[in-house]
Amino acid sequence: MALGAISTCGVAKGSTLPNHAIRTANLSHSRSFMPSGSVGALQFRLKVKNSVFRYQIFPLFMKERGSLAPRTLVFAAQKESDESESGSSQSCIEDQMHMALEYNDGSRDPDVEVASITLSEADLSQSAAQLGNQGNLLDKLKAVHLHILAMEQWNASRIKLCHRNYTVSATNLIHYLALKCLDVEQLKEDLSSVGLLNLETINPCVIANLTAGIQMLENLKSYPLNIKENACGEISNQKSLDKQKKGEFIIDTMRKKASSNMKILLGPLADERTAHIMVTVGQEVTENETLITDILKSGATIIRINCAHGNPSIWSEIIRRVRRSSQMLEKPCRILMDLAGPKLRTGNMKAGPCVIKISPKKNACGNITLPAQVWLCHKGANPPAGHISPDAILSIDGQEFLNKLQLGDTVRFHDARGKKRTLKICKRFPIFAGTAFMAECIRTAYVQSGTELYIKGQKRKSSVGEVVDVPAVEQFVRLRVGDLLIISLDSSIKQDELTQPTVDAYRVSCPSSYLFDSVKPGEAIAFDDGKIWGVIQGTSASELIVSITHASPRGTKLGAEKSINIPESNIRFEGLTTKDLMDLEFVAANADMVGISFIRDVRDIVVLRAELEKRKLHNLGIVLKIETSSGFEKLPLLLLEAMKSPNPLGVMIARGDLAVECGWERLGDIQEEILSICSAAHVPVIWATQVLESLVKSGVPTRAELTDVANGRR
Repeated sequence: MALGAISTCGVAKGSTLPNHAIRTANLSHSRSFMPSGSVGALQFRLKVKNSVFRYQIFPLFMKERGSLAPRTLVFAAQKESDESESGSSQSCIEDQMHMALEYNDGSRDPDVEVASITLSEADLSQSAAQLGNQGNLLDKLKAVHLHILAMEQWNASRIKLCHRNYTVSATNLIHYLALKCLDVEQLKEDLSSVGLLNLETINPCVIANLTAGIQMLENLKSYPLNIKENACGEISNQKSLDKQKKGEFIIDTMRKKASSNMKILLGPLADERTAHIMVTVGQEVTENETLITDILKSGATIIRINCAHGNPSIWSEIIRRVRRSSQMLEKPCRILMDLAGPKLRTGNMKAGPCVIKISPKKNACGNITLPAQVWLCHKGANPPAGHISPDAILSIDGQEFLNKLQLGDTVRFHDARGKKRTLKICKRFPIFAGTAFMAECIRTAYVQSGTELYIKGQKRKSSVGEVVDVPAVEQFVRLRVGDLLIISLDSSIKQDELTQPTVDAYRVSCPSSYLFDSVKPGEAIAFDDGKIWGVIQGTSASELIVSITHASPRGTKLGAEKSINIPESNIRFEGLTTKDLMDLEFVAANADMVGISFIRDVRDIVVLRAELEKRKLHNLGIVLKIETSSGFEKLPLLLLEAMKSPNPLGVMIARGDLAVECGWERLGDIQEEILSICSAAHVPVIWATQVLESLVKSGVPTRAELTDVANGRR
């Protein structure tokens, strides 16, 4: 069980800009500046044709990752003395700036048209010395405002493709990305020094905050802000300004939009809480009648089911129990089902023996300090209540045997090794449809299915009870640094090959052929969310040889259905697998949200939208799971593509695979960047993987988990 809570700018080069000059700035190497590294964002080519402007030029800067020298970004702000030159931009015919959207590989986006922007006259004949003039704080803020509105119009075609439910959010995302690509550190300090505006916190409503800042600075200068005469008004973006006047881009409206998107996807918050609590469950809840009820009582508002595990029969039972408990407790609870996606996992292993070990507690000298607590119940009974924690649970087929048990009786049996062992009945518990007992065992025993139990009387043996339904022991290989591991496409691995090295190598399987088609010797490979690391030594069409380079000193277990990650390999997966499409039918009929695993590029979203449209699923919530480097780098594009559908939208930071794919040392910066982008897009975020894991396993959270949850409330 687990808990979970675009643009770049034109770069001007050259020492002088003479009248009627033609300058081209190619941004093929520009990126949105992010702490964690270069991020593939929308890129542009800017061409300036025959322009004679009467504008002051204020340089701003854009940083490129790995370079200490900022690049100059030229922005025009109207001179205050040139009132006669201001006015409608429609009067300017010759002066145009053309912008074409491109992806990183230079390919054009077929859905996006080339936008043309007309600017009023300004003077580009100023010398390089004039480009160094910083201007005052108001002029700098106007320049940023101008740049952001320009980027909005350059992306107008892309925004237009978004569903009307997301038009405002998509526009604000463009505004945020336009601001993000600038180096405005000095501007942040200047604004902070006068207590005016914090550019770090304006993500949910960028243009409204900038406009408010400009208005306040204008008021300080004792004259009102005139939208028609400031620098921003010179862009042919009257439609955006009209929207702002109508209230679509005011701060309060934008905040309500973000809150509304959250409520539509995740449901309303209750009891003055600031965040939802999501709990991932599996087959264990079908074996305990009270587990789901206890989870909901503890505050969970969303239940997550991973379709990589289980089957529709198990999922149906989980959902039935969730709906019943939610209705009974009058606590709303939504259900998220994650599609398995094309994730690489180790294959199934041959089932181990159906045996359970019962061991008493011993001290350092080997003396027994506490007998093992054994729960005896009839076949099919529920596990004991949460406050009862036995060391072992034995299901007994034989109601007559249980009916004759009394406190103080001794139960005798032979364990799997043929050793004679006894159980002492010490407590009796009434349970649903019968009685259960707690017994004590003072010697280590191995109990398997079919073991016969006898009540030993003074002179004769009594009724016989048979132990049934002992779960199979989970099989695994224990890997240490220096071990060789063979990964095979064939899943029919013999038991002796699994538990003992064969030709000095352990063996596991992987059912996906993608793994064997794309990897190369020398590439790193990780298992079980990075608990085990290795280097690929050799490859073939059906096998990989891996040398283990990182594991626990005592060895780390690798079992079935554990994740496999190859961060350096460019494996081309299909967006939605055949299994995903089959599971989508079940999800659509039974869940509130569907999680899309291992999103890598826009094509995956296009396929998803087509499948949802085919099934007329316009109300099913969509959660994009960001767990790869490619998914993180293309997150703005993924959001804009998903916003073309009316479906409620959210993002999950799947930190397990994301840390392995991108490197754990970058995870802090990456999740901060995802939060910022989603905040700008008014998209709710699910903070997942190892949230309060120590609390779940031991009942006590670590200090790091507490601060993690505090951040997760954002």
